[in-house]
Amino acid sequence: MIKSVMVMNTQGKPRLAKFYDFQPVEKQQELIRSVFGVLCGRADNVSNFVEADSIFGPGTRLVYKHFATLYFVFVFDSSENELAMLDLIQVFVETLDKCFKNVCELDIVYNYSKLHTILDEIIFGGQVLETSSIEVIKAVEEISKLESASNAIALVSKSVSGWRSR
Repeated sequence: MIKSVMVMNTQGKPRLAKFYDFQPVEKQQELIRSVFGVLCGRADNVSNFVEADSIFGPGTRLVYKHFATLYFVFVFDSSENELAMLDLIQVFVETLDKCFKNVCELDIVYNYSKLHTILDEIIFGGQVLETSSIEVIKAVEEISKLESASNAIALVSKSVSGWRSR
C-alpha cells in the first residue's frame, strides 16, 4: 500500500502532501521535514530507494525522483514493488507535463486542485488505479468538462434568479 505522496521543492517546502493513512497535521509536518532531511543529504549518484523504517515505521520504503527544483516522493510498505513505484512517479510526472506543458513548481502551486485530481486518478486510498498517463489525462479532461458545465449552469441559474427579483 502507498502510505504517502509528497512533492517538495529543494528548500524543503511541501507543494503536495497526501497521506493515505490518518496522520495529525503536526505529525505530517514532522514526517515531511524528516523526509526532506534524508533527501537533501543524499548525493546525486546514489540510489533513489531509501529504507524509511526510522521515519514511517517498520517495513516502510521511500522512492523519489528529483526533477529540476522538485522532489517527487512516494512512501509505501513492503507489499509494493520499488521499481513499480519509481515507474509510477514517472507516470505522475509525465501526466503533469502533458497537462501543464512542461510542469514547473509554479504550475503545482497555482493548479493545486488539478494536481489532486490527477493524483486521485492514479492513486486512490493508497492503491494504484491507473498507470497510463493517456487514460489519466482523458479522465481529468472529462472532469474539467463536467466542472465547466456545472459552473455554466450555476451562472445561468444565478442570472435567472437575479432577473426574476427585479
